[in-house]
Amino acid sequence: MNVATGDRPEPAGRLSRIALYRWWRLSVVGRVDHEAVLARVIEESGWSPRFAFMTMMSAGIAVLGLLLSSPAVVIGAMLISPLMNPILGFGFSLALFDFRELRRSLKALLIGAVAAIAFTALLVLVSPLQAPTAEIVARTRPNLFDLAVALFAALAGTFAIIRGRGDTIVGVAIATALMPPLAVVGYGIATRNAPVGMGAFALFATNFITIALSATVMARFYGFGHHLSRRQSWAQTGVLTLVFVVMAVPLGISLNRIGREALATAQTRSLLSDRFGAEARVTQLDIDFTARPIVVRAVVITPRRSMQKTSAIQAALSRQLARPVRLNLDQILLGAGADALAAQREELRQAGEATNTAAQHVTDLANAIALITGVAPEAVTIDRDHHRAIAAAAALPGATVATYRALERRAAQQSEDWDVAIVPPQGPLPDIVFADGSDALDAGAGDAIATSVWAAKRWNLSALAVPGLPEGQSPANPDLGARRALAIAAALRQQGIAATPAPAAGRRFALTAAATAAP
Repeated sequence: MNVATGDRPEPAGRLSRIALYRWWRLSVVGRVDHEAVLARVIEESGWSPRFAFMTMMSAGIAVLGLLLSSPAVVIGAMLISPLMNPILGFGFSLALFDFRELRRSLKALLIGAVAAIAFTALLVLVSPLQAPTAEIVARTRPNLFDLAVALFAALAGTFAIIRGRGDTIVGVAIATALMPPLAVVGYGIATRNAPVGMGAFALFATNFITIALSATVMARFYGFGHHLSRRQSWAQTGVLTLVFVVMAVPLGISLNRIGREALATAQTRSLLSDRFGAEARVTQLDIDFTARPIVVRAVVITPRRSMQKTSAIQAALSRQLARPVRLNLDQILLGAGADALAAQREELRQAGEATNTAAQHVTDLANAIALITGVAPEAVTIDRDHHRAIAAAAALPGATVATYRALERRAAQQSEDWDVAIVPPQGPLPDIVFADGSDALDAGAGDAIATSVWAAKRWNLSALAVPGLPEGQSPANPDLGARRALAIAAALRQQGIAATPAPAAGRRFALTAAATAAP
């Protein structure tokens, strides 16, 4: 006890906390011009025609970069994106408990998001390129790296706004985390691909929440508290606090899922490495957590003596992950020399690079075909030996047989030396239209016949029914309807499909599948 004053000495812990608080107030909060920063945030976080126009232009460039699978174009689109301003305004309004600014920034963000999605959907509808690319597929499911990009971009963006440095560059970073997912949402709507659109929207929502909450935390750290905001009621404060909590819940759920998936991936890789030994390499590992059971695809390059049974590893994986697993394991076996360890390591390295590239191509091909056909990736049959991929397409609203044939062509264009076959759902074949008084097949009729033949082969049919085709021998003087049917039958036979008679159907001929199926 202090004899002169009678005061007790302050505990060391309390003194250190007081010192830390004083340092924070003087060195961190005291160097910020709060009023100037708030004025700038409020000025730039609202909606304006310029904001909507620049958002649409950025979205347009982004979706073109995605369709072209060009990361450079996608990044270039971010240079003009104004999405950073309303999101940071939203984060500051949460820190300030300012309900008015919260509504204002949310309105701007909503208008910008809707404009971006609508504009990208329109561009995809008129674009000749609609096949999903690797850049599109990469933005259909949030992962830990996506969250890290959003987090670091938010921290950098908030720091730049508060300290007034480099905000254009960090604006690009924030737009990188938000604009491509919005563009993919528009792509999913235009192509009527719900899994793509919903996955991209989940990524956008996750990144938005991460950026907004990170901005809120940074703003509070730099001393932006509720005492700086306009007069407000306790009800408004309660509502804003509830908004913060509600936003944190889905982010926590997403983080929990991402963490569990990352742990499962690490456990799978570790188990494979332990089973095959130090001389083996796991060159490819993909896990589809949406499948039931989950699907693990792995490529391992290993010496022949270390070869493992797939069933035993699958059982071990199921026990390790505590859930059912279906394992697709490719083992690349190498011979071992007596004194050629260095040579074998080099062979492993070269084989690993080649196998990794090939396996990644197969995975990308399966994912692309799955997105095109509306099925799960595991429903795509991959024949690695013959370089053939087959998928039975799901029924798409408004899609015709010609639509599925066009989708197959687009998939084949991206598959290089692979043969892609898409089996369309059973449905009507295209009509074959003749000019008045003519029995000649023009280009349109020829294409309709080619589409019908394509569908027949995909359905494993050996014959198609032709309305008006005479039974038995052709008549000496056939009428116009018979001549047209005979022309169709001749074109079918040239392409390897038999023709059978069917009831006449007027001047417009519709090919229908016959009951005769190929053995």
